[in-house]
Amino acid sequence: MTMPGPILHDIDPIALHLPFWPHGIHWYGIMYLLGFGVAWWLGLRRIRAGRLPGADENGFGDLLFYAMLGVVLGGRIGYVLFYAFGDFLVNPLFLFKINEGGMSFHGGLLGVMMAVAWWSLKQKRHVFDTMDFIAPLVPPGLGFGRLGNYIGGELFGKPTGGPWGVIFPHAPEFNGMGMEQIRTQFAAGALDGYARHPSQLYQAALEGLVMFLVLYFMSRQPKPRYAVSGMFALMYGVFRIAVEFVRVPDEQIGYLFGTGWVTQGMLLSSPLVAVGLLLLWLSRRSPTLVPVAT
Repeated sequence: MTMPGPILHDIDPIALHLPFWPHGIHWYGIMYLLGFGVAWWLGLRRIRAGRLPGADENGFGDLLFYAMLGVVLGGRIGYVLFYAFGDFLVNPLFLFKINEGGMSFHGGLLGVMMAVAWWSLKQKRHVFDTMDFIAPLVPPGLGFGRLGNYIGGELFGKPTGGPWGVIFPHAPEFNGMGMEQIRTQFAAGALDGYARHPSQLYQAALEGLVMFLVLYFMSRQPKPRYAVSGMFALMYGVFRIAVEFVRVPDEQIGYLFGTGWVTQGMLLSSPLVAVGLLLLWLSRRSPTLVPVAT
């Protein structure tokens, strides 16, 4: 039996072309909306099941609104600080050029944590009770976001070294080649050696599906404070570091410390592994929040 050959990434990143809006509606933006929509739906179910005692649907609406702001503002600011600070120093307005892309998970996570802390302070409740509540709502958004990365043909992986994978037209080896030329060469089988790991799909599966299933079923029964948040941090850190081994580092940064393998993603994700282990250890002697159905 012959192995299937690589596939050509030939997807229009614009879902809807509009005559009055030159940028159109991108799939990436739709993925964000889907992520927030699923978080809203899951959160309401958890609120009605009493997973955050004392909070009603209106309170959850405020929490989700703050969290959405944290994702967008933190994600953009984090990208500029972690991945494009030089561009920002040259032109501070680069921060607002969202049409040029650039969002950071780690920045978005910090933004959400600040939003959760603010909401919890106003509600006079323990921050990690809220963190544990919201943690299972995040992975679907991560999964949709990585699907958006795949559709956009960005953040792709390294060459597979085998007769499988995905050929990404935005890869550096195709600079100067038009899409029609790439299609013609692909049809002739001349591009099989350029197949790359679809690292976006690996991350969608791990950070989206696997993390959601683990956290969802873990949180169906009351767990001690810190446990769900700790598992979220640990899994994300481990999964992200693992995929970074087959993912191409950001071009403007490359590999760190002259190692040829340490990336910015690894550096930013390593503390999450330590934090996750610490939170799981703390959960062993922490109280358990008992649901109160509304």
